[in-house]
Amino acid sequence: MNLETIQNHLDSLTKPPGSLARLEELAAKLCLCQQTLQPQTRPRQIVLFAADHGVIAEGVTAWPSEVTELMIHNILSGGAASSVLAKASHTALKLVDVGSAGRPGQQGDSYRCVKVAEGTANLAQQPAMTKPQFEEAYAIGQQEAEQAVQNGAKLLASGEMGIGNTTAATCLTALLCGCDVAAVTGRGAGADDAMLQRKIAVITAAVERVKSRSKGDLVQDIAAVCGFEIASMAGFYSRAAELKTLVVIDGFISTAAALIAERLVQGSRDFMIASHVSAEQGHRYLLEELQLKPMLEWSMRLGEGTGSLLVMPLLDAAAEITKNMATFESAGIQS
Repeated sequence: MNLETIQNHLDSLTKPPGSLARLEELAAKLCLCQQTLQPQTRPRQIVLFAADHGVIAEGVTAWPSEVTELMIHNILSGGAASSVLAKASHTALKLVDVGSAGRPGQQGDSYRCVKVAEGTANLAQQPAMTKPQFEEAYAIGQQEAEQAVQNGAKLLASGEMGIGNTTAATCLTALLCGCDVAAVTGRGAGADDAMLQRKIAVITAAVERVKSRSKGDLVQDIAAVCGFEIASMAGFYSRAAELKTLVVIDGFISTAAALIAERLVQGSRDFMIASHVSAEQGHRYLLEELQLKPMLEWSMRLGEGTGSLLVMPLLDAAAEITKNMATFESAGIQS
């Protein structure tokens, strides 16, 4: 099924052609990815990946790493924004700890602990992880996408939890997009002016070190400034695309992972929907590089997959108009 067939169907519905604008674009993407004019958006699942970052030792964030562990428990107990929005949008939520420094919880359907390590190394001083560690985290993400699809999910989303991960994501943005570091560095979870300047200096030095020592191995270069949760999301996105399953991308950190997926498995972006553009200025650069148009522009910067969860009702609506609106012919209206 091609885009022309889908567009002809949408234009045959009882409305002026294109009058539902972005909703029709969303409907067309659903139909194209699922290769049907009867697209499904349920059941669906969001997988959140959690990990800590050694770079927080450089004073680049206002929060200590202990908050990652506390937020893992908050998400699993239903008190986090992601938990509330997942419930409200009828989206199954699973959290996978791929590298937090905290204690593991009780394994179950909604929680899996498979730590590559207890946090990355300090990327300001040395590579954040080895290439084998990146590949291990990436494979965990692939496994999660595969399992979700095997369990019947028609639509996927992912998100993250990890204090310090905007620093890693900004390093990746500067490295992969060739952007000026200062132009793409934001305040993350509340950095003050002095902290922001330290963050810019740390990222600049880390990216320059990777570039100067690069041997042309893209995975090795990415691993040097990545986070375990970012690597896992990249694996999740690339495997979802291979399984022809649409995946909703969240904010800045998630989109950094999406760009990794596209660089490693070309064509992954064809199965991505950008939920929103965040307040982190680097996010726009990533979206432009991926040629993805965000659904919302609400200046959010929370992460946890919250942006993805907010657009789930829009995806439901896109599927419903495609399947259930009358055509001009069936309604006896001459178009």
